[in-house]
Amino acid sequence: MKQFGGKVLFLDRSDINTDEIIPAKYLTEITKEALKPYLLEDLKLPGFDARKDISGKSVVITRDNFGCGSSREHAPWALEVNGITVVIAESYARIFRQNMFNGGMLAIEVPKEKLSEIFSSFKGKEAAVSFDFQKSSFAIEAEGKKEIVGFKIDDFDMALVKAGGWLEYADSRY
Repeated sequence: MKQFGGKVLFLDRSDINTDEIIPAKYLTEITKEALKPYLLEDLKLPGFDARKDISGKSVVITRDNFGCGSSREHAPWALEVNGITVVIAESYARIFRQNMFNGGMLAIEVPKEKLSEIFSSFKGKEAAVSFDFQKSSFAIEAEGKKEIVGFKIDDFDMALVKAGGWLEYADSRY
């Protein structure tokens, strides 16, 4: 199982698509490592600079419909190769969400109201997230403030995460 939790990258926008996560011109790359420098290169967000803001972050907190657009697996790969193993959002494009789990990463869904509270309380601060899988919850902390948020992941997707992804899951069973 991968490591989960760590410092947060807040992307305060809905409908961040796969072309913004990893531009299509890099889809000819044949290794995940080759995608690393281009993560979020085309994302237009006030105050965001991919070259400065991604480093050291392992959790993305964003709004709804994250990963919309094409069905490419490269988008979760580009996150993973940059050390981002968790995305917390209101909702995801269906295929992107499943590609996250297939890669052994977490795509956590949080209701809109709770997500708005998280942004209000923690955006702009050095926030960090930790997980308690036994309780199906995560804690977000910054500047002495802490909030615990529950989440649900179906059993199969959690099995993929625990195995490290679809290939590892299949190798252990077939």
